[in-house]
Amino acid sequence: MNAAVSSTAPRAELVRFIVNGLIATAVHYGVLTLNMKVFGFGSAGLANLCAAVAGISASFLGNRFYVFARSARQPWLPQALKFSGLYGAIAVLHGAVLWLWTDQLGFDYRIGFLIATVLQVSLSYVGNKLLVFKS
Repeated sequence: MNAAVSSTAPRAELVRFIVNGLIATAVHYGVLTLNMKVFGFGSAGLANLCAAVAGISASFLGNRFYVFARSARQPWLPQALKFSGLYGAIAVLHGAVLWLWTDQLGFDYRIGFLIATVLQVSLSYVGNKLLVFKS
């Protein structure tokens, strides 16, 4: 019985990670839409930057209290700093993949975005599990 429970735990954690990512993405998109349509931001880039902060914050809170809840008793500031560093590094990698795929190799940016996003999701799960929210 314990073996069955322990083998389903990583799967449940992965499902929670995906749910959290979808919610954080919805927060990001919702704030972007509010910024553009309600608050009348004149710059989509600035509106998106503010929205990204909201989405990343939602992602951090969801990962801390929902996905990797057993680590919620640890101090939040070191986790927040590691999380920010991880997501900053992943953002640079995402941009580098698009630059290489599209700008240097001349391939379709949409495919490059998809490849970079798969890398991003994979690295963020592993990084969060092993570096940020390890228990």
